Amino acid sequence: MGGYFGVVNQKDAIPDVFFGTDYHSHLGTRRGGIAVYDREIGLQRDIHNIENASFRSRFADIFQVMKGTAAIGCISDYDPQPLLIRSRHGSYAICFIGVINNQKDLIDACMKTGSHFDAMTGGNVNSTELVAALIDQKEDFVEGIRYAQERISGTASILILTDHGDLIAARDKVGRLPFLIGKREDGYCITFESFAYQKLGYEDHRELGPAEIVRISCEGVERLSPPGEEMRICSFLWSYYGYPTSTYEGVNVEMMRYRNGHIMARRDKTLNNNEGVDYVGGVPDSGTPHAIGYSNESKLPFARAFIKYTPTWSRSFMPTEQSQRNRVAKMKQIPVHDLIRGKNLLFVDDSIVRGTQLRETVEFLYENGAKSVHMRSACPPIMYGCKFLNFSRATSDMELIARRIIMDLEGEEGFCHLDEYSDSDTERGKKLRDTICGELHLASLEFQTLKGIVEAIGLPECKLCTYCWNGKE
Repeated sequence: MGGYFGVVNQKDAIPDVFFGTDYHSHLGTRRGGIAVYDREIGLQRDIHNIENASFRSRFADIFQVMKGTAAIGCISDYDPQPLLIRSRHGSYAICFIGVINNQKDLIDACMKTGSHFDAMTGGNVNSTELVAALIDQKEDFVEGIRYAQERISGTASILILTDHGDLIAARDKVGRLPFLIGKREDGYCITFESFAYQKLGYEDHRELGPAEIVRISCEGVERLSPPGEEMRICSFLWSYYGYPTSTYEGVNVEMMRYRNGHIMARRDKTLNNNEGVDYVGGVPDSGTPHAIGYSNESKLPFARAFIKYTPTWSRSFMPTEQSQRNRVAKMKQIPVHDLIRGKNLLFVDDSIVRGTQLRETVEFLYENGAKSVHMRSACPPIMYGCKFLNFSRATSDMELIARRIIMDLEGEEGFCHLDEYSDSDTERGKKLRDTICGELHLASLEFQTLKGIVEAIGLPECKLCTYCWNGKE
């Protein structure tokens, strides 16, 4: 994943882009970058590795080394960015959030037309440079962005800082990711996370529609290309990786999670699935508000049976290597023995992807004296690895615990019945849940239904991307 923040104002843009970009640190851990425009100096750019340090510490000296009235910043889980580009459209800085599934084909096609790329380690090409190369094949930015987004199989939200000191922002063509504009008396900003500009004194201006392209200057926001009618915003923004204080398409993340837990508890109550539970808790951090909603509806007491130790490993996404992430996740868990020993515990997690960290969490609870552990997933079983944002980091569908167990139960034939496996009311659905319970030593397991999560978000299902659960694009 990744996040972005852009600002253009009448004074110094550096403080806003510094703090605004830092507020996206939960979305990526590999690279951080800032590009700035100053009328005298022109475009400037700085990029740092943030795998073992925070964005804020890496860019602490930016106030002394850069200046300007317009700037863009980016947190990236992948390639270094923003990049500075010199092309037929002049000089500009560009950052991109999304995924390009057909990157090799696009690189080959560009090279046939005479384009060339700087090679990174291993001969790879920076995805942002490829996006710029596609844009530069057309006569202007608008046509170039449209062309790039049509050619890219995946998702591409694009933010450009021109050598005239204005911003060009383009939301991806079906709006899987958010793009929000804030307004202040001295200028405008654009961001992934709405709370980032609110903390900096900006007021809500408007949200870009799918495929919409705008130019932002101190004078205002100019629409360069209208929004499309189709929207497929990622449902996981609310259930997992969106920040609790953010709002997308008018729906606040924290409030959605309360509703989601409420709906799960309501269903469990009708099925008598939570009898004898002493405490309800959330797998921190994103599982916690789901659990609060569950507790409020079920009337079962909420408790934090273990606490995450975050002073040294404050960001949940780091490090990037899965084995190290699993170990760090385990090291973070500090038990509250009085809330665990001899207790029947029900936990709500935001999702169950591979099951690796969940297995270690359950083992940790039993090691510390839990009598039983029940688990609730705040979303349906994940049946497909994300091919639009790569949020799950799965390189194969068979890494997903639901897929792997279905394969063990009835081979590839089982993949013809994924809808049944998702549904706890079917025999296949019950078997999936019972098998995961046996493997992870859970007393019970249930998943939120697709209908339930759509209800919790509150947008029409046709406007939501639910690909990872049902394979519908």
